[in-house]
Amino acid sequence: MTQHHPALTAGGHRGRFLPNIWDVLAFAILFGLLAGVMHGGGETMAPLTDVVQTPISLDPRALPEYALRTLLRMLTALLASLLFSLAYATLAARSRRAEMVLIPLLDILQSVPVLGFLSFTVAGFMGLFPGRVLGVELAAVFAIFTSQAWNMTFSFYQSLKSLPSELDEAARSFRLTPWRRFWGLDVPFAVPGLVWNAMMSMSGGWFFVVAAEAISVGNTTISLPGIGSYVALAIEKRDLGAVGYALAAMLVVILACDQVMFRPLVAWAERFHAEAAPDGSLPRSWALRAIRRSRLFALAFSPIGRLGRLRLGRLPRFQRLSGAWQSRWADRAWLALLVFAGTYAALEAGSFVIAAVPPSEGLTVIGLGLLTMLRVVVLLALASLLWVPLGVMIGLRPRLAMRLQPLAQFLAAVPANIVFPFAVVLIARFDLNPDIWLSPLMILGTQWYILFNVIAGAAAFPRDLRDAAANFRVGGWRWWRKVMLPGIMPYYVTGAITAGGGSWNAAIVAEVASWGSTTLTAHGLGAYIAQATVAGDKARIMLGVAVMSLFVILFNRVLWRPLFDRANRFN
Repeated sequence: MTQHHPALTAGGHRGRFLPNIWDVLAFAILFGLLAGVMHGGGETMAPLTDVVQTPISLDPRALPEYALRTLLRMLTALLASLLFSLAYATLAARSRRAEMVLIPLLDILQSVPVLGFLSFTVAGFMGLFPGRVLGVELAAVFAIFTSQAWNMTFSFYQSLKSLPSELDEAARSFRLTPWRRFWGLDVPFAVPGLVWNAMMSMSGGWFFVVAAEAISVGNTTISLPGIGSYVALAIEKRDLGAVGYALAAMLVVILACDQVMFRPLVAWAERFHAEAAPDGSLPRSWALRAIRRSRLFALAFSPIGRLGRLRLGRLPRFQRLSGAWQSRWADRAWLALLVFAGTYAALEAGSFVIAAVPPSEGLTVIGLGLLTMLRVVVLLALASLLWVPLGVMIGLRPRLAMRLQPLAQFLAAVPANIVFPFAVVLIARFDLNPDIWLSPLMILGTQWYILFNVIAGAAAFPRDLRDAAANFRVGGWRWWRKVMLPGIMPYYVTGAITAGGGSWNAAIVAEVASWGSTTLTAHGLGAYIAQATVAGDKARIMLGVAVMSLFVILFNRVLWRPLFDRANRFN
């Protein structure tokens, strides 16, 4: 005999809207987030003098407040990075002419030091909100954004370029509008890789939050309340106990983000895989279960869903560009415009540099760039040998991925500059060569891009191909060469590009490391830019950044882009 829920016996469907235990959990999460946003948001409108006159405290009891402020900055930057990635990567992937500009520009942006962005943007953000903390907060958020956005943009671009041809043909046969295709095909296909790169962005942001929360304006340094400024003060005071407290606070924040945000996203992303997972192997999340089973939660957000579907259905179709714009003459005109703009910018920058730097020094800077490039190549090779096999092993086992996910996030989130003092002490104690032993610091915080992208690629690998390889007994090196490596290659290249660009960026702080009065310097382009920055020599800063950007672009074009295009031909 069929049993009915007691709440439905008298009131029909009214029982659907009665609260249950999942509503309690869902609303506890929701109201906790809202309370945190309201508290942190209210602090941003305070007068700037309050922050300047209130020094950062190393009292562990201040860490919960600092952790909340840092978390809000990082989440705001992550949301901005997501919106930027969706727009920027789509334009680059869908327009051949835009791609000619946007992808090289992205290579340059990821090679420009984060602190270089701050030097040009702080005054502008503070001018928008004079006398308020909000201007400095926006500058800090922008600095964190520049450490999060590029790898997410590369990930979404890689997904759009590697979209299977059969899915593209299906979208054309159904005559989907660009808007419907974007949300119905492009974004769902990219979700697994985008989620893992969002985790990497969140973790990688911890490295730069130390610098982003201490804003220098002229001779004044404004330290925003946060874990980053707490760590910076602890290192300055040589207080290892405070460093330990900060790491513990970071671990709590990372675990909370993993349980409430990233673990539900990973579990939710499984719905976008083409094949069903074996029974019992799907990643699970109690938070996602609470959201799905919460009645009042669904009721509260149902008007938003209906409004979104209504707007989506009424959006007009976008017409293709005219044939004249698609002609070869238009291509040539566009290319000529790019060449002219690039030549003009190069001549202007070159004239500024030549006026202050002798030509012979330019050759020296190129030689220093070759030394840094050698370090980057060796470190990427070693990191690939380590993390590609481990990433595949983790990605093919969803349960293992869920267990190791918090650990990987924590290891990726530990600010590499916390390790610098220990490295300096050991190198000085044993009289080691800084040119060799400072090098690993360059990839300490960027190697995780390779691991996270390989995990995403292995998780998205078609299960029917794995089963076919098992049925034909393809194993050993042949399985890696014929099956797995071609399948994960686009993801690996995306991770290697961002890891390489991040390593060039990190060279500026890794090739010059200090602890107290002891400073070690390695020969390389990063040390050259760091020394020019300390001296305030804008011409040499521009020369160093230009040479670094040139190396990054050439390296990507000669090695990674051909590998990326070749890998896409197999999909």
